Amino acid sequence: MPVTENRETLAGPAGELQALTARPETVAGVAVICHPHPLYGGTLRNKVVHYLARTLNELNIATVRFNFRGVEQSTGSYDEGRGEQDDCRAAIAWARAWQPDRPLWLAGFSFGAYVALAVAREAGAAQLITVAPPVSVFSFEEVELPDAPWLLIQGLEDEVVSAQQVLEWARNCRPQPEIVALEGVSHFFHGRLNLLRQTLLERLG
Repeated sequence: MPVTENRETLAGPAGELQALTARPETVAGVAVICHPHPLYGGTLRNKVVHYLARTLNELNIATVRFNFRGVEQSTGSYDEGRGEQDDCRAAIAWARAWQPDRPLWLAGFSFGAYVALAVAREAGAAQLITVAPPVSVFSFEEVELPDAPWLLIQGLEDEVVSAQQVLEWARNCRPQPEIVALEGVSHFFHGRLNLLRQTLLERLG
């Protein structure tokens, strides 16, 4: 399936945001995808983020991957998740202008899952995807949960995020996400990225 990729520079609240877009021939929606923690090497090129984007393209969803403030060519500095939520809002506004009248999807991995979840309800997301949300690191209790379909994917061998804590939190959420717990999967899906793709295609296709 032909996909058109472009490098973009978005206007963010702290300056410019570096982004990479991908658009399939037929566009059924547009997804903004948030990367892992900026202070621990997270960028839009993270392999889990890449697989999220590539698989969503297979589902005819255009994608916007962007670097949070202070990452690579994005202006600014890390803001403990607060400013990063504003960065995500700016990327959402850009995505909606790029693909008007298309449903907005939000996706995020690890730290990016926290950011995507935090803005999903106010953004009116039509679909939310959170992969390995760091519930023990950030205050998820203060987050307003989305009223849209929500897919949560968690590896059971996660060495960074406690899978038990994630699953316990998710099962107590109202509304509750669709929870997919994957056996033998580490935080970064080492050797199991095809399982991530398969899960997304099965659950969202």
